[in-house]
Amino acid sequence: MLEGVLIGLETAFSIQNLLMVVGGCLIGTFIGMLPGLGPMSIIAIMIPVAISLGDPAAALILLAGVYYGAIFGGSTSSILLNAPGVAGTVATSFDGYPMARQGKAGKALTIAAIASFCGGTIGAILLMIFAPMLSSVALLFHSAEYFALMVVGLSAIAAFAGTGQVAKAIMMTVLGLIMATVGEGALFNMPRFTMGLMDLQSGFAFITLAMAMFALPEALFLVLDPARSKSGSSGDIKDLRITREEAKAMAPVVGRQSLQGFFIGVLPGAGATIASFLGYAVERNIAPKEEQEQFGKGSVKGLAAPETANNAACTGSFVPLLTLGIPGSGTTAILLGALIALNVSPGPRLMVDDPQIFWAVIISMYIGNLILLILNLPLIPYIAKVLALPRNFLIPFILFFTLMGAYIGQNNATELLILVGFGLCATVLRFADYPLAPLLIGFILGGMLEDNFSRSMQLYDGVSFIWERPMTLGLLMIALLLVVLPSYRARRAKARQSGVADGD
Repeated sequence: MLEGVLIGLETAFSIQNLLMVVGGCLIGTFIGMLPGLGPMSIIAIMIPVAISLGDPAAALILLAGVYYGAIFGGSTSSILLNAPGVAGTVATSFDGYPMARQGKAGKALTIAAIASFCGGTIGAILLMIFAPMLSSVALLFHSAEYFALMVVGLSAIAAFAGTGQVAKAIMMTVLGLIMATVGEGALFNMPRFTMGLMDLQSGFAFITLAMAMFALPEALFLVLDPARSKSGSSGDIKDLRITREEAKAMAPVVGRQSLQGFFIGVLPGAGATIASFLGYAVERNIAPKEEQEQFGKGSVKGLAAPETANNAACTGSFVPLLTLGIPGSGTTAILLGALIALNVSPGPRLMVDDPQIFWAVIISMYIGNLILLILNLPLIPYIAKVLALPRNFLIPFILFFTLMGAYIGQNNATELLILVGFGLCATVLRFADYPLAPLLIGFILGGMLEDNFSRSMQLYDGVSFIWERPMTLGLLMIALLLVVLPSYRARRAKARQSGVADGD
């Protein structure tokens, strides 16, 4: 391993590759800030540029920099505009945006930058140490285990439900699962629930739904609630530094979620989105009751958890890509295509045949995360000034990026009609105090859940895979525990309160 690290250092610190790291991080950060232009789109566009470099190591370093740069930068639009353009930063908006509404936009961006840096750096260290070992663990996961993992992800609904709102959260999750069934099914390549519309043959687009659930209702709220329009951040960006108490609160969260996010990223098909949702759910469930109530209202832990987890998962997703040739997410699937186009065969032989590529990518992640921190921290006061705009000017700004994001994502005018329709429905649901995050979780995980369940049913000729595969049963038990534990804690707290009342 030491010899490989030395080869990686020599390759990564060449002038060309250092420029690739900086260029990839810059492009990724600014693309990630724009709702609708996620890492998949920009990496697909940049593959011809990467191939033209001629050097596979430089090409992969550039594309990897764009990938984790986009996840790093994606938190900005989530925090400032409540418009997550990347699926992995949806959970960031749950506490990041409320914090920005309280006039702490600078602090929220600082927390996100530090948490992202720590998650990415710890993930790179773990990648270097565990990549050969973890490749064998990833091989143990089959369709049955992935189905169970999706169920664990869906069990995170308890983390997004306020007191007495578990039923509402479950209803919204089911609605999200229903919406995920629109389009071609997993078993038969036949359109379902499309109402005869060709534009719905491939289902609803994630970016359209994300914009409709979060960004569009925010703009409509600003119009419908004049008091809300006048409130918010002033022109002065204050309180950029985090306090010692906040740093102490963040430290264990960053440590836990770096590990959890990395290991979730290792599993092919999981990725940064599931890692961020599970990270948020776990931290809320293990937090003391008084801290639980702060989640969704500007909690430091609620912001640090998904930001750490999604960046660690990004790094972890390179394990199956580089060691097995299996894409760990949609973005790494595009990276796999780029590697094949460069005549590089990712897999168990990559570390032996092309060690300079394998180790240079890992070393470049250390450099890239440091560059991202250096780039982002000084820019925070200027980025946060978006909130200094008068609310009346901010409304068309949010609407423009929302409509542009939905249209660019599919290049289809029908998406705009779908966006407006869902946006109006989401606004009504927000007025009725229904949580929208569970709907998006159900939609994101619904397709993967159905695909893996269908394959498992075919392989085992029924649902016997649930008890025949111990790992599947274990994951389903964890999911059950995640659903039952919050209800149990709520009942215990209620019993204590009634006991105190009786004592009085």
